[in-house]
Amino acid sequence: MMLGDHVKASRSSHDHGEPLSPAARFFHAPRFNVYIIAIMGFKTRINPDVVKAGLEQTLVKHPRFSSKMVVDGNKYCKNKKWTQTKVNLEDHIIVPELDPNIEFPDSFVEDYVSNVTRTPLDLSKPLWELHILNIKTSDAEAVGVFRIHHSMGDGASLISLLLACTRKTSDPEALPSVPVKKRAGSTFNSRDGFWWFFLAIWLFLRLIWNTFEDVLLFVATILFLNDTKTPIKGAPGVELNVKKFVHRIVSLDDIKLVKNAMNTTVNDVVVGLTQAGLSRYLNHRYIHSSCTGGEEQKDGRVKESNSNIPKGIRLRTVILVNLRKSAGIQDMADMMAKGSKIRWGNVIGYLFLPFTIALQDDPLDYVRKAKAIIDRKKLSLEPIFTSTCLGLVFRTFGTKVPAAIIRRAFSNITMATSGVIGPQEEISFYGHPIAYLAPTVYGPPISLVVHFQSYVNKMTISLSVDPSVIPDPHELCNDIEESLKLVRDAAINKGLVKLDVV
Repeated sequence: MMLGDHVKASRSSHDHGEPLSPAARFFHAPRFNVYIIAIMGFKTRINPDVVKAGLEQTLVKHPRFSSKMVVDGNKYCKNKKWTQTKVNLEDHIIVPELDPNIEFPDSFVEDYVSNVTRTPLDLSKPLWELHILNIKTSDAEAVGVFRIHHSMGDGASLISLLLACTRKTSDPEALPSVPVKKRAGSTFNSRDGFWWFFLAIWLFLRLIWNTFEDVLLFVATILFLNDTKTPIKGAPGVELNVKKFVHRIVSLDDIKLVKNAMNTTVNDVVVGLTQAGLSRYLNHRYIHSSCTGGEEQKDGRVKESNSNIPKGIRLRTVILVNLRKSAGIQDMADMMAKGSKIRWGNVIGYLFLPFTIALQDDPLDYVRKAKAIIDRKKLSLEPIFTSTCLGLVFRTFGTKVPAAIIRRAFSNITMATSGVIGPQEEISFYGHPIAYLAPTVYGPPISLVVHFQSYVNKMTISLSVDPSVIPDPHELCNDIEESLKLVRDAAINKGLVKLDVV
């Protein structure tokens, strides 16, 4: 049985209390109190009364969003469970009075969200809240900020649930449509059966070897294997620091252009862009620390021979892998409207992805290297192993030991990365058209979280940073955005892209 919550989510199951899953308990462990922040930009001002009426008919009907966490037992044996309660939306929706003429509205929203995270959610109520900020920013006419405790569910399920509360702007009765990953078709030919047999054996052996190697590195990371101390590596206790949240919106069409030109996936491209942006950012930081400069070429690249980045940097990111297929948007909508049952909860495995931190003479090399390591990770059972083993440790020793293991593993790496596919067309949240979506998390013992969220023809890059470690997160956004331009231009200049001539 894997680490997670394998019960059916229904109202009746909460009448007598539903125990928290192992993963949910982890997210409540000391110094591992993890929250999800979902920032939504709107194209119009928000009417709080309309939003409250909509939530009353949708989100509040979800068992998790109408249950509070109750702790029974004594100090030696505490039992945590979800218990149904009556939801008073006035306690969950915050609408501050704001001066519409604030001089720097973007900075105000960033500071507001940071200040919200200074205090934990009240355990006497369901663990979520929505802040409505009717203030015009550079990307939106108003901003909504959801804060949800990660114990409520995995990120993919929670985002699907929020999207189930929206409708297409072009058709107010229709749910959003999200692209579904297509399975590769089989090209098996019976005449080639002999070679397919040996290929299957070879892939199986690679799967076993890669899993064995990844398991050893996972254990080593828990025991002693630490990432290189770089300017973006947080110090012990980083999880206690207040975080800063920034985002940048780039063209999804440009990312798809690179994807098609290099015959890769969107994931390959965004991981490559993250490597490229981090390399550029770290080079700037090392330049400032060494008071030297690299020679920048006309196209914006910096020659590797003039790089200030130390050789052999070990920098890894953790990716949380949802091991159970999340309920779709339609399933979520049916559950809220009809009370139908769905599977819900955190069923999570962990995957450590090494980044190549170096300035590449050819910008396309960032994507090539990302594709190589991702393809290798696809032939590994690392997420299943981590989930299964942590579940076994939980059942043997309780919450404290596996929580300490995860906290130590996270402390020994540098960052976290995630991505969610969003709607292909514009959607509205109870009649309010959405301009962008920017979810992220805070609480784990790392100083940097990078999240990619697609929406229509845009990709939002969300950063959650410790400002004492990364004091200039907008500069990191600039470097990732600039990396996309360099990679795109390189693909065009090398003739990998066929541009339409008007």
